[in-house]
Amino acid sequence: MELESPREPSPGQTFSGLLQRLACQGAPGTEGATRDPAVQELDVLIGGADWPALLRGDPGIPQALGQVTRTLCGHAAPPKGEDVSGAPVPRGSERAARVGAVLLRLLEGMEAAKGSLGPSGVMPALRPAAPHIYLFSVTHCHEHPWTSPASQKVAQEVLALLLRVTDCVSVAEFLRGETEGQTGSFTAVMGLLKPELNKESWKNNPATKHIFSWTLHQVTRPWLSQHLERILPPSLLISDDYQTENKIMGVNCLHHIVLNVPAADLRQFNRSQVLYHALFNHLYMPEPDLIQAVLECLLDLFPVLEKPLLWKAPEPRPTGPCDDVLQLILTHMEPEYRLLLRRTYARNLPAFVQRLGILTVRHLRRLEQVIIGYLEVYDGPEEEARLRILETLKLTIQHCWPRIPCRLEVFLKALLKMVCDVARDQSLTPEPVKAALLLEATDCLTLLDHCSSGQVTSLLAKAVQSCEDDKVLDCIRKVQQLSGRTTEAGI
Repeated sequence: MELESPREPSPGQTFSGLLQRLACQGAPGTEGATRDPAVQELDVLIGGADWPALLRGDPGIPQALGQVTRTLCGHAAPPKGEDVSGAPVPRGSERAARVGAVLLRLLEGMEAAKGSLGPSGVMPALRPAAPHIYLFSVTHCHEHPWTSPASQKVAQEVLALLLRVTDCVSVAEFLRGETEGQTGSFTAVMGLLKPELNKESWKNNPATKHIFSWTLHQVTRPWLSQHLERILPPSLLISDDYQTENKIMGVNCLHHIVLNVPAADLRQFNRSQVLYHALFNHLYMPEPDLIQAVLECLLDLFPVLEKPLLWKAPEPRPTGPCDDVLQLILTHMEPEYRLLLRRTYARNLPAFVQRLGILTVRHLRRLEQVIIGYLEVYDGPEEEARLRILETLKLTIQHCWPRIPCRLEVFLKALLKMVCDVARDQSLTPEPVKAALLLEATDCLTLLDHCSSGQVTSLLAKAVQSCEDDKVLDCIRKVQQLSGRTTEAGI
């Protein structure tokens, strides 16, 4: 009786044995894990495999590839816990570079097999592994404390080859699919991230928040709305952290959601109100970058919150979230002395006046105090705060002109004082900045003259006789000329 020769183990069985060895080597970052012999054996096995034959003859290959890539990517993960020192982790980056080389060899084999089998013969096997390879690439392709130039280069090559093998022209297409009805890898990627994106574990892996944020920003409308339940809770979780850096990252994620999810979906289940209250609470933090991110997001959220209402003339128009935010901003602006915060508030103030329009009259008394106070204070060489406050004043005059004549004297004195200060300024302020300030002030004076039936030009006529500064005289003459031309045009 002839004995059967023992069968050679299938690639799936070989992979399983190597995976057990890989798991026994220890967690990433331990002393005994610097050589990674199992990774080297995987590299040799993958490089010497006949992939067309394996993909045709071994039905266990897709599952095996999924296990291999999951274990490899976990093997190359950054050390757990946040690296507060910011120092690089050379051993971890070296491990990532070696793992990236194995993944490159795997994708090269898949690409070669695709030439003979076609996409339909390769993609079913690659599909379980692709999300893990993507997570590895995004973890290591940008500069972070756990990466090095070598690991970044390998990760970027892995991502580029992954896109080429999957016939995607961009990361966005890989995640969302080519057409609106096509399924991409975003759901699978978010499924892998979900266990790490809860309150207890999201800081264990320092790369998790960066992967989530970067991945989220790749997907836009109309694809993003179907994933709202997956992306909104992690964004709120990151924005609610005590660290300002994480707050800003979370707010930027929320802003991307607001811009790319339909208003009807945001209003459903009161999501928009949850967003509003989470953002509003950040306005009490005296951090300029955070305030800037929050105000930009709120300005895009207001159209979602404030649905068009039927207004009956005898009744006062109801106040809305924009009124509440502007009231809080003005409350913070008036006593603020820190220049960075003053610039941040002033930078966003015109957008609020523009949005409220005539309803800005509700805040005119406090807005008047803020405008006068900010026009008096030198703001450094760029004069950003005063330029934005002059823009705010212009918009206020345009929208609230019936209420301006009673405030004419106050605004006129503040503008003329600022013009004189700028004309006499001997500091390092560049001449183009001074010219911009004088031009904006001239526009404000002209608008004041229009809404006061020429009172400004009559008052300035007396000032011309006693003024000796050429720049101030030039500004006054421009106001007179503009008012004269406007009158002749019959406007």
